Amino acid sequence: MKIIADENLAYTDYFFADLAEIEHKAGRRLTHQDVQDADALLVRSVTQVNAALIQQTALQFIGSATIGTDHLDIPAIEQQGIAWSNAAGCNAQAVSEYVITALLHLEPELLHANQNFKLGIIGLGNVGSRLVKMAQLLGWDVIAYDPFVQLPNVQQCDLDALLQQADAISIHVPLTETGEHPTHHLINAARLACMKPQAILINSARGPVVEEAALMQDIQHTQRLVVLDVFEYEPEISAELLDLLALATPHIAGYSLEGKARGTQMIYQAFCENFGLDATKQFETQLPSCAQYFKTQDLKNSLHAHLSQIYDIAQDDANLRACVKAGKVEQQAFDHLRKTYPLRREWAAHGGPQA
Repeated sequence: MKIIADENLAYTDYFFADLAEIEHKAGRRLTHQDVQDADALLVRSVTQVNAALIQQTALQFIGSATIGTDHLDIPAIEQQGIAWSNAAGCNAQAVSEYVITALLHLEPELLHANQNFKLGIIGLGNVGSRLVKMAQLLGWDVIAYDPFVQLPNVQQCDLDALLQQADAISIHVPLTETGEHPTHHLINAARLACMKPQAILINSARGPVVEEAALMQDIQHTQRLVVLDVFEYEPEISAELLDLLALATPHIAGYSLEGKARGTQMIYQAFCENFGLDATKQFETQLPSCAQYFKTQDLKNSLHAHLSQIYDIAQDDANLRACVKAGKVEQQAFDHLRKTYPLRREWAAHGGPQA
């Protein structure tokens, strides 16, 4: 059996080397010829899995170690009779910790704001629901909007009410362009105008959920603090946009070692189920130990003392800005940051809580 795997997937050899021959490839540059004689394809979000890539191949299984599926042409995959799986929820903990780290980096006093700080969460899927619990651990007031999901542990409201009330807004929706509630340009000029001028906006979901041109005009008008981990025209990011952002990171909100390993394990389990194999491996056996920052202190004191050691988000921001050349971040530099990213550890690895 032959597997083509994105070279940046974590622990691919541990999970698959005894099951098949593995060829590691650059995910963004995969071609039809690369996958033509492969039995399985393992990808991330940078690979557009469409009819041109997969038609008339030997593929029987496609696994994407990602939460989202907008890079997968699912009708084309199913038309070819190919089984597929993604890894929904694999990095939900990492993304929720990213959001909290960004907020505390920008406004450290929020650590002790309790109910005086209202966090608005758009989307209550794996990430949004996890963020609800993490924010509540800090004592924050949380409101949420999701037309498809109802949760008993959070106050839910319509989108306009959330935009008007929240002191910070974090987006956690898939990218959709059709249906009753499309998310493409969900945050546009009209929606930005609904927000408090001082409200922080964080997007770690999909870039085109926020209309870039409208966002830039809004920041210039309000001086709003905005955090972007994803961008409408990713991987090319203009220096003009970067100059307006409070924090910018290269699509790494979910890049924890646990999240990466969990994602690979989830598609390994689906692979084994598809081919009638026993899935016996667990990613936890491969993880190194790390410093226990939460061992003797409560959550807030631990975060106050060790936040930048747990995750230095300012360094990620600086690294991305250092890649600007001729007025933009270029694809090669953006991909290099992601490929060489030093995977951070989730709070639980340091002895902290996990939602």
